[in-house]
Order: sequence, then C-alpha cells, then structure tokens
Amino acid sequence: MCRIINSDKIQKYNDEPEGKIVKILGETGIFKTEMDSVLYKYNLSDKFNTKIEKEVSGINYTQDFSELKSGRIDLREEYCFTIDPEDAKDYDDAVSIKKLDEGYLIGVHISDVSFYVRENTQLNKEALKRGTSVYLPDKVIPMLPFKLSNDICSLIPNQDRLAFSVIIKLNKRYFVQGYEVVKSVIRNKRRFSYGEADDILNGKKSEYAEDIKLMDRVAKNLNKIRLKQGSIDFDSREVKFKFDKRGNISNIEIRERTDSMRLIEEFMLLANRCVTEYVATLSKNLRKKLPFIYRVHDLPDGEKLSEISDFITQFGYSPNLNDKESINKLLSDIKGKPEEYIINELLIRSMAKAKYAESNIGHYGLGFKNYTHFTSPIRRYPDLIVHRILSDYINNGGIEHEKIRQNISHYQKILPEICRHCSVKEQEAVSAEREGIKLFQIEYIKNSLGNEFEGIISGLNNTGLFIQLNENLVEGFVRFSDIEDDYYVYDERNHRATGRKKKKTFHAGMKVKVKLINADLESKRVDFIFV
Repeated sequence: MCRIINSDKIQKYNDEPEGKIVKILGETGIFKTEMDSVLYKYNLSDKFNTKIEKEVSGINYTQDFSELKSGRIDLREEYCFTIDPEDAKDYDDAVSIKKLDEGYLIGVHISDVSFYVRENTQLNKEALKRGTSVYLPDKVIPMLPFKLSNDICSLIPNQDRLAFSVIIKLNKRYFVQGYEVVKSVIRNKRRFSYGEADDILNGKKSEYAEDIKLMDRVAKNLNKIRLKQGSIDFDSREVKFKFDKRGNISNIEIRERTDSMRLIEEFMLLANRCVTEYVATLSKNLRKKLPFIYRVHDLPDGEKLSEISDFITQFGYSPNLNDKESINKLLSDIKGKPEEYIINELLIRSMAKAKYAESNIGHYGLGFKNYTHFTSPIRRYPDLIVHRILSDYINNGGIEHEKIRQNISHYQKILPEICRHCSVKEQEAVSAEREGIKLFQIEYIKNSLGNEFEGIISGLNNTGLFIQLNENLVEGFVRFSDIEDDYYVYDERNHRATGRKKKKTFHAGMKVKVKLINADLESKRVDFIFV
C-alpha cells in the first residue's frame, strides 16, 4: 500500500506524484493478497478498537426486560418469526400476520438497535464511520461488533428482544387502511431460512404453514398494487459460494429471488413506506417540516435511456423506456429468456443511483412519494438514525415540547452530512462486494483451464465480446483476434460485430460455447476462446 505524500504540490499534468510505502500486503496475483488489497482499499476491518469493545461489554443487557416495558407494547405472545438467508446471523426483522373479518393485520418488527447504540458514544461514532455492513463471499465486515449484531440486537429465536413494530391494517383488497408505529418487546417464535419457507409454500407441513401461505398471498397482491401504482419490478441473480472444511471454494451456486424472498421484500417495503408517511402526517398535523432521512431516487437520464433503448432493440424488443408500464412489460416479456438478466442489469445501471437525503424528492424506481430505510438498523446506519428520530417523535409528543424543539434543531444540523456520508459508504460497499465476488470467481475457475462452458454474450466493444457463463455467472472475454474464421468489425451504433467475409454476426444475448484459456487474479482477467 502506498500513500501519496506530495498531492498538494501536483499542479500540472506532468508533475510526478511521490509516494511512501505504508504496508506490504504480499505477492501480487496471490488470492489472499488480492483480497487484502480490497479490504485496505475500502478501509474494511471486522475488528473494533478496545474503547468500543469496552463500551459493548458495559451495555446493560437483561433477559427479562422487566424495567424496559414502560412505553412499550408487549408483543411476546404474538406469532412472529424471521425469514432470512440460511447463513444469516444478524436477524433484524420479524413478521407476523392475522386474518381479520375486514382484512389483514400485518406486523413488521425491527430490532431496536438505537436503544443500545446511543448518540454520544464511541460505538455510534464508529457505526457512522462504517455506514454499513459489507458482505463479502467468505465473511461479513459488520457495522456493529458481533456481540451486538449477532447477539444482543439480533432477533434470536425464543429470546425477548426490544423492537420497533409497525402494525399495518389492510382491507380485503390489500390496501392500507391504517397503521401504528410503536416501541415493543417481541419474541421470535421461529427462525426460517428462505429455503425452508419456500418448502412450506411448496407444500411442506409446518405449524406456521398457514401464516406463511397467507403472507405469501398478501405479498403477491401488494406487489400487484405496487406495480399498478408505478413501481418497476427489476429482477437479479446473486452468486453464493460454497466452501469445504479447509475454507477452499468448492462450488458457486446461482441464487435467484424466490417467493419467500419476495414476501419479505414486500413486507419491508410496506413498513418503510408507512414509517415515512407517519412522519409526513406528523409534519402536516403539526404544520412544521420535521427533519428526517429519506431514501430517494431521481428520474433517469434521458440520454442514457436512449442509448439503452438502442441496445435492447437488437433483442427484438421496442420498449419506451420513458414509460414505466412499457418497462414492466419488457421485464415481463424477457422472463426466462437468455437475455433476461443482461437487460435487467443494463436497465438498473441506466437509472440514477438511489441515495439518502434530508429533502424528499420521492423514489422513482419504486414509485413511492414517501420512502425511507427503516428495516435494517443492524447493518445500515441510516436505519439506525431513522429509529432514533422516530423514538424522539414518539416519546416527546407535541411540537412545542422543549425537548423535541432541541432535537429538531439538532437533526437539521447533522442529517445533511450523515446522508451524504452514508450514500458514499453504500456505494463503496457495493464496489467492494463486486470486487470480492470477482476475485472469488477467478480463484474458483482458474482450476478449470481448458474446460468448456456454455454462456451468453453479455456485451461487446471494439476489441471483442464479453461472455457470461451460465452455471456460475463468471464473466470473461473473447478477443476478435482469437476468432479464426473471419475478421470481425464492431458496429457501435447497432451493437453487433460482423465478419467481413462471411458476414457472420455476434450480438448480445447469443448463446455460445467457450473454452477457458486464462484466469488471472492480478489483472482480474478471464479469457475464453470459442469452441
């Protein structure tokens, strides 16, 4: 690792920077070294300093919560449960449901992290600095120490936990009729993995089967309403790495969104929306704009959409990307097609980046006028701050109360920088996770040199074709110079390459068969040739 020591003296393009070596990570091209470089690049560590560890050890944590019930609703008898990835340890959201004569009562119960992470502490300072947890293929770089994230704040089954609960009443047509945002004490009755919940939806018997199936029905109808009201239903796939007992990568699996994942997603979207509308209604009733953190998403760039539209036409589609209905029709039309996830990814990247802001401009992608992040305070700092703000608004009542006047002034001062910082840390986390996945994919596939794979052309440039493998989503490159049957010329306007003699064409979405000829960790390159 090198630190530039004369950056203040570099004024002209030919001024030479001077650096000082601050740490030697190891030999380049070695997997551990390359992963360490990602950690150092983004200043990631799963260790916390002794001051913070001391604060955590001093947290007054009691199992019975007898002295904490004041001002909280006791929901420990409610049948709430968690549904998370199989390897998750930080459970910050639980759900519950009741069938009513006039509709449904939905409960979304979120760990009250703000009770333990107080504002004027080293723990809070470090959580803000980190901004978010980072999920690498083999480890989690947590926002909070594991004693909090995986134990004290985690909604562990059969343990009493402090929570914020959003109790939402839906009518028989699945529209929101009312909601409450309350502090609570809950007890997670059962921990389900997504796979277990999906098995129940597919017919497996369970004492919670009725609840989970009812939730699934409600979630599917909430999704239909959301799409009709302007949400865009992007889809994506993730890769999951399997490791053997020695920690080596044994396999790469593709994880697609299942019904149970969509169920939780819809419930969390609903809770996030209700919480934001709670603050909006409170502001309206008090005739004063209350400070808050919003999750906002601006309108997409028209020029980018035009470029993407031209690209998509090569697949035989002609969408109007300025119209959400047309976008959703396109996403429906490509379901199950080879080009499905290529087009999804292109559309997602063409959109403006969602970010945190103290001013509300709405969320274009979701089609929501009011939206925030409330449901993941263990791993996202904005959610933690939203809890803290809600606690102040719930506890202090009238706007003329001296305490809440002071809090409003305080939040008005600190929220702009918190929003800016957390938006930056979120993008850094996304980049670190992508770079980590790329390195793990290369480390895995380098042992398959000479093997043949089926894939799809995911993109083109003037030197060759990008290929994404079907079985593990590894992306590599085929150079035009390595295609021996012709001389290929890239047509940037029409997004295709054509051979001069035989007129054979290549375009994105074509199925291909390739052989792996190179996988290099140092350059992060994967190269194929056509079979």
